[in-house]
Amino acid sequence: MLEQGMSVPAVTLTDADGVDFTLDAYQGKPLVVYFYPKADTPGCTNEAKDFTALADDFAAAGVPIVGISKDKAGKLKKFADKYGLRVILASGESGAACEAFGTWVEKSLYGRKYMGIERATFLVGAEGAILRVWPKVKVKGHAAEVLEAVQAL
Repeated sequence: MLEQGMSVPAVTLTDADGVDFTLDAYQGKPLVVYFYPKADTPGCTNEAKDFTALADDFAAAGVPIVGISKDKAGKLKKFADKYGLRVILASGESGAACEAFGTWVEKSLYGRKYMGIERATFLVGAEGAILRVWPKVKVKGHAAEVLEAVQAL
């Protein structure tokens, strides 16, 4: 997994409207990037809703929020519309973003091992270097903790 001080990788993502973009587009301002396993599942929904509830505070600090999963853009659009989400949802369907950030990991459920996305958040500085990493995120209270770090910049 990427660590503090490392540069954000140049990966191409697709937003919920099907438009391709890179995280370089946000260079010049801080950015929050969070990875989540799957849209419209309980933990992922709560995380997106928590970031949305604080979206105005992040915007006041000048910090966009990008949530990345391997879901298709169409599913992300339905997810955003269903819950009124106000974060940028991005599809890293190819897996390149997860691989580049180190969030594609072996997981275990009931003794069965499989590959999946580790829930993690990265606070990126204006120059593109990672300022802070939250690995193995627990959803409850996480968005507020990230906002505290943003407001301390």
